[in-house]
Amino acid sequence: MPTMKTTSVNALMTKAEQALRRNHWFETERLCVRALDMARAAGDFDLMARIALPLQEARRQRMQEAFDSKKVVVLGEAMPDDATIQPVCYLVQPPLVGADARRLRLLCLEREIPAVVLCREPKTQLGLCPVVAIGQVTIRTRIDPPKKWDKPDLAWFIAAGEQLGDAAIETLDRGAEPSKQVDALLERLDAMPDHEKLHQVFAQVCKEAAKHYVNGLVAPPRAAVRVRTGEAQPEGGDNGQDDEE
Repeated sequence: MPTMKTTSVNALMTKAEQALRRNHWFETERLCVRALDMARAAGDFDLMARIALPLQEARRQRMQEAFDSKKVVVLGEAMPDDATIQPVCYLVQPPLVGADARRLRLLCLEREIPAVVLCREPKTQLGLCPVVAIGQVTIRTRIDPPKKWDKPDLAWFIAAGEQLGDAAIETLDRGAEPSKQVDALLERLDAMPDHEKLHQVFAQVCKEAAKHYVNGLVAPPRAAVRVRTGEAQPEGGDNGQDDEE
């Protein structure tokens, strides 16, 4: 018999699917994220796997709107609170850090502006460009810089995001207990929500976890940390920048 939490999650997902059909990407995303929190609390990994698909689609659609602008705006200073945020691609760079990029991304979600935000750090001594995303975990990788440092093009921006998401997947400990892998991926999705393959791996691992916790096996509860959409995190975490090589 379905638990009360599972019933509530199903009700949320009915609303999410309706919002998706209306092309309301932000509403769909918010509902899916709430549903994921509740499904994880109930230990329903099969349901979590099903939630991943509409969540991925909603995020893909809002990302595409930003990519369709074909604009990459480089930000080297904080935007005023009353600044107009455009539906474009924002590349945050020093003296701003990963925490600034996260705040901007959350503000875009809160205002329902389809923008994509990445953060880069100074070139390393080897001439590579570190890109970083922070959330419940910090994700960082070093990639080839754009041909024009001051005017990165859209192709480089998209490739940078793909490589950053790939790095998030590569750091997953596939030897860990299934529930811990699921939670690790939830943390990575919190830091790097704009990566389609990360959602696909998440769905796959959730299915594996659902098969694992049978015959009396019980998944450990997740730590009291929630994936946020459109709301700021407490201050004082990793600023998303480390020493150059």
